[in-house]
Amino acid sequence: MAYIGVIGTGYVGSVSGACLADFGNFVTCVDKDEEKIRALQKGLIPIFEPGLDAVVERNVRAGRLQFTTDIRATVKTHQILFIAVGTPPAEDGSADLQYVEAAAREIGEAMEGYTVVVDKSTVPIGTGRKVAQWIQEELQKRGRDIPFEVVSNPEFLREGSAVYDFTHPDRVVIGTEGETARKIMKDVYRSLYLNETPFIETNLESAEMIKYAANAFLAVKITFINEIANLCEKAGANVQDVAKAIGRDGRIGPKFLHPGPGYGGSCFPKDTRALARIGRVLNEPQGIVEATITRNDQQKLRMVDKIEAGLGSLSGKTIALLGLAFKANTDDMREAPALTIAEGLVKRGARLRLWDPAAMKEAAWRLERLETGADGATEKKLYFAENEYDALIGASALVLLTEWNELRNLDLARVKGLLTLPYFFDLRNIYKREEVEVAGLRYYGIGQP
Repeated sequence: MAYIGVIGTGYVGSVSGACLADFGNFVTCVDKDEEKIRALQKGLIPIFEPGLDAVVERNVRAGRLQFTTDIRATVKTHQILFIAVGTPPAEDGSADLQYVEAAAREIGEAMEGYTVVVDKSTVPIGTGRKVAQWIQEELQKRGRDIPFEVVSNPEFLREGSAVYDFTHPDRVVIGTEGETARKIMKDVYRSLYLNETPFIETNLESAEMIKYAANAFLAVKITFINEIANLCEKAGANVQDVAKAIGRDGRIGPKFLHPGPGYGGSCFPKDTRALARIGRVLNEPQGIVEATITRNDQQKLRMVDKIEAGLGSLSGKTIALLGLAFKANTDDMREAPALTIAEGLVKRGARLRLWDPAAMKEAAWRLERLETGADGATEKKLYFAENEYDALIGASALVLLTEWNELRNLDLARVKGLLTLPYFFDLRNIYKREEVEVAGLRYYGIGQP
């Protein structure tokens, strides 16, 4: 059993810490946010992630998982330290490393013996070397010569299925030049290694690049099928048939070929911009990634045009938006298409009735600015509904934005009765046109003639 400290209890830190404990390791999660730690100690999970509460409860009860604000004690008593702090985007698109640097320096200030320092946060290429430098600088200030090794071990967690992704990964990437650190990391993931999960062993820079390359490729794939969908609408083709056929090609695969209103969330937007920034800095522009970023932003705005084209003028219209999180099974609204679409609709004169199974609290503060007029006065333009049907009362159109299970089987007759006009915009292609039209609704999908 390895003794592991996880610095940071955000999305990556809390999931990683709980799942590493589930592998049989002794894990201490540390964070400076006292309120968050108190909540975790009481079994209250600060993020919405299906299944995580059960993993935390099980491992706390077994004595393998604990939470603290004492980083110095954690550093001194744990040989393996995972850095899982936030790397928010800076104004120029690069990743802000201030929290990574702070964690590295605190490690250097407190470590007493050989330590393996693991970068779990998504960080730019070259960060592992910087982490080693920051730690070494703090050791020199103390006049200490303590051995340590830095490892890049990127996460590949999908929000909404992160627990499964951590415990059933497609691969585990270990980037380090140190043989001792390599062996220790294999011991950390021993249960996966014994189950013959592929381990990719490489250097620091390659491991860091793998994470960015993976996310950028998926973002490109999403944007590609969205572009094909837009072309299908004008050419009279059906993108669902196109996607199904090309997805059968083993060289392409069926995943991430589902057209929609554009990607969002905490990873794809941030990581594509960071990779594009790295390319510009190193004078190797990433043209495909740069185009993907631009076209994804345009795709979100295109949805506003699509709704207006179907309804005519949006001035004075009330529109129901169902599903606000950037994807199902999360409350995350960072760069969600709903934000751009809601703003575009309000700017064109619409009022909105909104509902989401998990993201209502998040939506309330992210969208409150839309109710401030040009003169600074508050205008009532948003109504946050009690449920999906409440959102439809008196609306001219339903706009389905997120593929929640709750929205996959709506009572279409009831929908028709609640709407004042029969417009059904399915921006995730969840429904079949025929079933919607039989209910007396006018159906608008993505990439359909």
